[in-house]
Amino acid sequence: MATIDLLISDCDGVIVDSEIISHRVLFEALSLHVPAERLHEALEGTFGLTVPSIIDLIEKRFDLKLPKTFDEDLRRQSEKIVADEVQAIPGVREALIGIELPLAVASNSRLHNVESSLRRAGLIERVAGNIFCAEMVPSPKPAPDVYLLAAERMGVAPGHCLVVEDSPTGVLAARTAGMQVIGFTGASHIPAGHDVALRELGVAAVISDMRDLPKTVEWFLSR
Repeated sequence: MATIDLLISDCDGVIVDSEIISHRVLFEALSLHVPAERLHEALEGTFGLTVPSIIDLIEKRFDLKLPKTFDEDLRRQSEKIVADEVQAIPGVREALIGIELPLAVASNSRLHNVESSLRRAGLIERVAGNIFCAEMVPSPKPAPDVYLLAAERMGVAPGHCLVVEDSPTGVLAARTAGMQVIGFTGASHIPAGHDVALRELGVAAVISDMRDLPKTVEWFLSR
């Protein structure tokens, strides 16, 4: 097995428990245009996607055109609410500080949001500016671009990177980039049976508690 020289973590749903907040704000905004009971079904499985991708999906599914300012209005509202309410995933700071590997963060969120989340989690110094976001690459997750950029900038071959991801979108991006993946299922938005879905996409291990991350990483390092 290839040695592991770099740990790359997603942010939303892995470092901070933000997906449940973002989904709530998105649902409330979309429910002004789509019946709530139909919206629940339409949004299943969309976490991890960018907001423009979700908007495109909803517009096509319901044959409607949302207001031109919908995306930007939603972004401002969501960023404010997440910044005010978001909490770190329990145990994530201790776990990531305790792992003796270089650490990068790769996210579909915008850079200033990731930086805000890392400050809330007490990890801004641990990451040391090694943040890579969708705005830096041609295509967001599930494309592998952001993970490949992280590996390139950190000087590590993709096959020597280990990723922590919570969403099918992120797992697909990391696996397409040629990286090994640990699936995380401990955030508030995770549905029952999600571990099975992540394993089917090729994750090598699944954890539901961040306290298990150091020993899981150690398992990869010892193989």
